[in-house]
Amino acid sequence: MRNIARRLFARSRIVLSEAGAADARALAALHAGSFQRAWTDDEFLELLGQRNVIAHRIAVGDSVTGFILSRIVAGEAEILSIAVSSSQRGKGLGRQLLDLHLRRLAGLGIGPVFLEVAEDNVPARRLYRRAGFRDVGRREGYYPEHEGSAALVLRRDLP
Repeated sequence: MRNIARRLFARSRIVLSEAGAADARALAALHAGSFQRAWTDDEFLELLGQRNVIAHRIAVGDSVTGFILSRIVAGEAEILSIAVSSSQRGKGLGRQLLDLHLRRLAGLGIGPVFLEVAEDNVPARRLYRRAGFRDVGRREGYYPEHEGSAALVLRRDLP
């Protein structure tokens, strides 16, 4: 009985933290499980090594199960990618990641935050709407892997 309880509590331990170069492989694996055009370990290493890139990760138990990554330029940020493993989706982890990340960006003095999302990605659009993002643009046929779905450009101004 103790082993069962220990395993249940170990799985439910959620840790949010900054992501770094040591996380590149785990982030690449998560990205591959979430997007058709997956970024490689080396691409993540390069991004995570840039001074103007901010990244956070979320771990459940001992496994990295999600991440968010932004680039900062001239007082603005662009969320480059966010992903949560398929086995952990629908549990609010993406919202926790996004909230932490936006707080960190606000703490750095960032004003507007932009992102692009496939028009047909309903769960992601719902997440962003609930976080206060609004439509500011549209790019037709931007995502060929989504049958030519449009990219919606979203913006949120941080306090």
